[in-house]
Amino acid sequence: MPANFAEPERRLPTSYRRHTAVASTAWIIVAALVFAAILLALFADARCAAYIAAHTAGPWRHAAAITSRVGDWPAHVLAGVIGVVIAWFNRRKDWVRIFLAMLIACALAGVAARVIKIATGRARPSVKTELAWNGPRFSANYNAFPSGHTASSTAFFVALALARKRIGVPLLIVPFLIAAARLLAGAHYLSDVTFAAALGIACALLARRAIPSTG
Repeated sequence: MPANFAEPERRLPTSYRRHTAVASTAWIIVAALVFAAILLALFADARCAAYIAAHTAGPWRHAAAITSRVGDWPAHVLAGVIGVVIAWFNRRKDWVRIFLAMLIACALAGVAARVIKIATGRARPSVKTELAWNGPRFSANYNAFPSGHTASSTAFFVALALARKRIGVPLLIVPFLIAAARLLAGAHYLSDVTFAAALGIACALLARRAIPSTG
């Protein structure tokens, strides 16, 4: 094509560019707030752990231990698989995709949390040690950061909330209760569950591609 007949440069609509700029600004603000929340949690870790240790009675710890066992990732995976099977037999392809996205989010969060746990080697509140962060460790006593329970559960239910707000948003109480149980059980610091929640949300957003946007 001759140079003087070159195709004119296409410019995006002003409304689209404005929307993109607003979205980018919103993401930056959210990221800053999440970072600030994690930082504040780190400063509050010692006091929070000391308060829980001093004021949590035996029955509460027992309830927290039960909640931790029931709320671990196998229960979420089982619920997701059952959901996929039921949706499949009822020919609800939208719900099949939603449950698959929930499982993907849960798996991503679980794997990411496990890698970070091993890499950071943070001692649990119950471990008496001079060094809180000990580098790569495989021992469960040094796998406090972040909370795998909280990360997996948050990813699982946030993925549902992104697809079906009416059902998913009320169920976000589940990861909140699991995070509280992990704190009461003395297994994690406040920053462990705070970071884990942020990690779970990020994994749910990554799995969002498998979630239908309608409904």
